[in-house]
Amino acid sequence: MSLINKEVSDFTAKAFHNNGFITVTKEDLLGKWSVFFFYPADFTFVCPTELADLESFYEEFKKIGCEIYSVSCDTEFVHKAWHDHSPLIKDITYPMMADPTHALARDFEVLIEDAGVAERGTFIINPEGQIVSYEVNAGNVGRNAEELLRKVQACQFVREHGDEVCPARWTPGAKTLKPGIDLVGTL
Repeated sequence: MSLINKEVSDFTAKAFHNNGFITVTKEDLLGKWSVFFFYPADFTFVCPTELADLESFYEEFKKIGCEIYSVSCDTEFVHKAWHDHSPLIKDITYPMMADPTHALARDFEVLIEDAGVAERGTFIINPEGQIVSYEVNAGNVGRNAEELLRKVQACQFVREHGDEVCPARWTPGAKTLKPGIDLVGTL
């Protein structure tokens, strides 16, 4: 069953952010774009490369009004310890949410029950708190933050220009398509 247009359930989660602990709720998502970036576990192998890649584009996400939330089933205390000890994670400036009860991972349908960890699930959430794009990768395949940024930009464009769509590899400023009978069979 698809999660597209599913409204994010109410939640309250602790996060490590700016060398302290904060609380994140569904209310924090409303009125802006958000990305939930689930990953299996702190102190692992592919995960730090992904989170560091995401950090390298974090300013670009903020410029387009999108907040990043990395999420694992670890606690906020483990996030802090990882931040304090990992050369790649020490530079992370976006909130690192904790999901030790697995509530978020279950709600987003990325929990691997037997292992108690999340799949590599990436979710773009619109300002109304609805999932508008998502993908789930195998645990041994890392994601690309630059492509994620492009997808958020495309989702934002389509929301603003509902009668136009973004073709493959679309980037801001590139040509879009306006669906209609005149395009049938011409592409």
